[in-house]
Order: sequence, then structure tokens, then C-alpha cells
Amino acid sequence: MNVARNRIAVYPGTFDPVTNGHIDLIDRAAPLFERLIIGVAESPAKGPALPLAQRVELARDATAHHRHVEVRGFDCLLAHFVKEVGGGVLLRGLRAVSDFEYEFQLASMNRHLIPEVETLFLTPSEQYGFISSSLVREVARLGGDVSGFVTPAVAAALQTQWKRKPGQTPEP
Repeated sequence: MNVARNRIAVYPGTFDPVTNGHIDLIDRAAPLFERLIIGVAESPAKGPALPLAQRVELARDATAHHRHVEVRGFDCLLAHFVKEVGGGVLLRGLRAVSDFEYEFQLASMNRHLIPEVETLFLTPSEQYGFISSSLVREVARLGGDVSGFVTPAVAAALQTQWKRKPGQTPEP
């Protein structure tokens, strides 16, 4: 395996939205690599709440304190994106045992598609283990306060998305 490729890691996801759990993994992984590329997937099949350009911008804002972290959107097969950016490591997060089976399948498929790329799993810090983008979206959609789970910019974007303030009852 090319040593230079190993110094470039790709952390892919929909990041709909980017959470403090994602940022925790980025903060801990960034020092391990020469470059860390956050690959924000368009993922139209998942029906993201926020458009790709906004998810990319929110992730850039959340990771601006890292000079060697780059955020890029992509709308192709992950294997193609990883090859395009010269990645040698795929970074994935595991919050719970329930994530493992799905992540294991993804890692096996990626090993088949891009055998020169290794998958590295990191677990979040304990205070972020329960946070998921889908839970954050649901709490925000129903008018709950998500400020403890996301950056202020993400919280504002979610409030704008559903056009109400935390605690306000959703309209039918």
C-alpha cells in the first residue's frame, strides 16, 4: 500500500446535520493524518432535510479550527470519491454494537471495491455516544432544543428549516 495514501483519510457521511459526535471524531482523528477529508454525500435516496451545499457549509464551519481538514460534497460511489481524493483510509464511527453489523457490511463492500483502502473505526466520547443525526433532526422538527448536540450554526439552520423556535408546537 502506498504510504502517502495512508496519510489521507476520508470521513464520509450525509452529515444531515453534522453533530457534536461527528465533530468529536473529527477532532480526535485529525491529528492522526496529514489530511482528513470530510466527504458529505448527497444521498438523495435518504431524503436529507438539508441541501448538500448547506450541509457542506455547516461542516466547514464546524471544522474550521483544523487547518488540514477539508470538507467536500460528493454525489458518486464512495469508492470513486476516495480514489479521486487519493484517500488511503476510510474513517467510520461506531456509536453502539447495533452500528457494527451495518458498518461491517460497508467495510467489506469497500474492501472489495477499493482493496488498497483500509477502514478505521473510532468510537465517540461517552457524552456523544447517543447522538445521531436522525435523532437531532426529529427533535428539531418537533421544536425541541438541539443546542447541546450541534453547533449554534447547525441549530439555527434546523430552526430555519422547520421555521419555528425551540419549544414551539409544530403545525399540522
